[in-house]
Amino acid sequence: MLGRILTIGLFVLFGTCAAQADATIPNKDIPGARDSALLKRYDGSFIISYERLAFTDFTIPLSKLEKTGDSDRDRMNNQVYKPGKVLEVEGARTRITYLLPANRSPLEVLRNYQDVVKVAGGEVLYSCKIDDCGGDPTRSAAGGGGDMSLLMYFVTEAQLKDGDFSNGKCAMASHLDDQRFFAARIPQAGGEAYVTVQTYLMKDDLYCKAFNERTVAVIHVVEPKPREQKMVVVKADEMAKTIGSTGRVALYGIFFDTGKADLKPESSPTLQEIAGLLSSDPKLAVLIVGHTDNQGAYDYNLDLSRRRAESVVAALTTSFRADGRRLRAAGVGMLAPAASNDADDGRAKNRRVEVVKLN
Repeated sequence: MLGRILTIGLFVLFGTCAAQADATIPNKDIPGARDSALLKRYDGSFIISYERLAFTDFTIPLSKLEKTGDSDRDRMNNQVYKPGKVLEVEGARTRITYLLPANRSPLEVLRNYQDVVKVAGGEVLYSCKIDDCGGDPTRSAAGGGGDMSLLMYFVTEAQLKDGDFSNGKCAMASHLDDQRFFAARIPQAGGEAYVTVQTYLMKDDLYCKAFNERTVAVIHVVEPKPREQKMVVVKADEMAKTIGSTGRVALYGIFFDTGKADLKPESSPTLQEIAGLLSSDPKLAVLIVGHTDNQGAYDYNLDLSRRRAESVVAALTTSFRADGRRLRAAGVGMLAPAASNDADDGRAKNRRVEVVKLN
């Protein structure tokens, strides 16, 4: 009898808490959120999820998401899908999720945003709808054991900062229908800005049922902005001290474009210091070890990190006259994270090159 009473009590308590957490139709934006100056909101809509990063990279799909291979799975055991054609951009990135007024279709909302791009002198680079976008067109950012969705390509459920059962989480993690998407370029005084707009109908009959059959718009805006130079170049003597005490030193002054192994010119100061380290200790031999975050397939990241390490060794020997016999390259991909991969700042710490003492 006591067990039955406890069970009933827990059921009532859970039901009450869940009911209080149900999605509700908003009448104002969430705190701290604001429209992008490039893409104003559709009249009558409200911001229910928002994130802004001062500087990051962003990969824009310019073709349908395609299955990468049966063995490629993400952290949620979803089959990985990637576009064959992409555009890599960097800058200030804002993600805004809007709930639209009732009886507005995903196509109507999408067309309005395309009109805004056109008036601004922009150009639509790619567009798709429903199955033509690739992946599972009924899934959002949440779920595992199936096919990746277009929304998962941009953000996973673990990366969402919205609370469970909140309006933002409901909009980003429920089932969807009638998906529409486009990516565009908009000229700006300081360079080019890029936007993606994804619209879809919400499908839910439980905690998020208030949004059922309502259109949601997920907007990404990447504005041209110089990266803040806050990572100090590690001097050769500092490298020597750290290696002497820990056997390795992590370096963040070596730069590559996303998904590429070619060194960027701004890597030169750090490469010069590595060469100085080797010159100061003629007996020192080191491993140059490439590290990545966990974005992308395991084998791909392992290979990418190795190729990046090889690029560093090649640059040291050809441009900075380092002795190649004292250098070896290795790549460990995502195997040794320095921080959590759940947020952009942690992933930035994981994308690094380490110099490891060999002898």
